[in-house]
Amino acid sequence: MWKGINSCAFAYGQTGSGKSYSFFGYGANKGIVPMAAEKIFQRVTANTDASLSFQITFQMVEIYMEKINDLLVEPAKRAGNLEVKQTKDLIWVDGARKEPVQNYEQINKYMSMGDKNRSIASTAMNATSSRAHTIVTIEMVKVTKSGGKESKTTSILNLVDLAGSEKQNQAQTEGDRLKEGNAINMSLTALGNVISALADISTGKTKPGSHIPYRDSTLTRML
Repeated sequence: MWKGINSCAFAYGQTGSGKSYSFFGYGANKGIVPMAAEKIFQRVTANTDASLSFQITFQMVEIYMEKINDLLVEPAKRAGNLEVKQTKDLIWVDGARKEPVQNYEQINKYMSMGDKNRSIASTAMNATSSRAHTIVTIEMVKVTKSGGKESKTTSILNLVDLAGSEKQNQAQTEGDRLKEGNAINMSLTALGNVISALADISTGKTKPGSHIPYRDSTLTRML
């Protein structure tokens, strides 16, 4: 993040494998998200260069049945599903709250708020199965002042707790749970196709500029 490079980390695996626990933690056991946030603010606090300042924001959304919900807003108060908007140089979730944060404690507060609003349900494989992908986005703008001028370097860290893949006969899902599972599996397949296409380009298997199917799912388009 300190060099202006965007990055993304995924928790991927079968439902009930401990992805949410690894990402968010439980009780005194911190997960990847709180540990990353803590490290960011430790470094910001340690900065002694008066020409540098930092602006950090926190966003937390979920993708449920290919629709985006703002987890920092209670379900009953949501105006509707959010849309991914795009310009030549920028992609964002239109209408999602992006909260400025000054310390780790504030991120922890918003993270706890968002966690309570996640879409979960019980299946035969997992009593608290995530029925949606959860995306935590920490954006950092590094502001540098020199010679009376100001420059900004922006970097985005996406931490994605993917809904778990599941087989209907093992999860014993039906009705809404079955529809959710189908949407999850289709989204994970789209993600795998995008990663495979990017890997083929990076290894020279296909030419740069080859088609990458980002638009096949809400998750891949957003990221």
